[in-house]
Amino acid sequence: MRLPGAPAATPAARPTEAERVRSILAAAHSMTVVVDGVRSEVRQLDGGDVLGRLHLHPAAPAAGHSSSPAADDRPSIRLEFTDIAPTPVRDRVRARVTVLGHLLTPYTDENSAPGESTCVEYGRAILETSEGTSYIGLTELDEAWPDPLAPYEAGMLTHLLDDHPELVTLLLRLVGPPPSAAVVRALPLALDRYGITLRLEERRGHRDVRLAFPSPLDDVEQSGAQIQALLSAARRRSHRNTLPA
Repeated sequence: MRLPGAPAATPAARPTEAERVRSILAAAHSMTVVVDGVRSEVRQLDGGDVLGRLHLHPAAPAAGHSSSPAADDRPSIRLEFTDIAPTPVRDRVRARVTVLGHLLTPYTDENSAPGESTCVEYGRAILETSEGTSYIGLTELDEAWPDPLAPYEAGMLTHLLDDHPELVTLLLRLVGPPPSAAVVRALPLALDRYGITLRLEERRGHRDVRLAFPSPLDDVEQSGAQIQALLSAARRRSHRNTLPA
């Protein structure tokens, strides 16, 4: 599936923070909605892009304009998402995303159903990962595209692990420096248009290694060729690795 109007592939090694937020929203199957302090769980997203059900608007003019009510007079809304690795790695939470804003139209549980939408005055999005916390503005979010692999990532990674574990071991040949004897297990952690990330679990702790595709893809149909290119490069490496996958 090619994204309509998607920008050309770039040599970036990993998604931007805004791209990662868009990808998490696009692949989400559930979220927590907090409206004026009242929490509710929404579990019927079915991987549909949340931004198809929310219309995000820039912040209103500053208070003082009599024709625009102050933001404090509108109900606040907080959307919480948790990005969990589809494979049984340690520390499966890969990221947390929080979208903050104020409601411009009423929100009910029906608004989370396909075909329904809610208008939200956008405040900011917060991305929390093991690398730190980032804040994404509306312009950045609007300009970013969800990763074309995001809706398929879970199925692709579980298929790789369940049906072809030997290929995970093969990919370890591309890790530099080679994994040490302290590594007891290697599992696929993440997959995006730029490459695949493996988690190397040691007796104490773990580390993540990123294997970049020869070039970023912008179409899910390109993923097979890119993965095969990584596997071919791994086969050409002379050192072998017997770590369990």
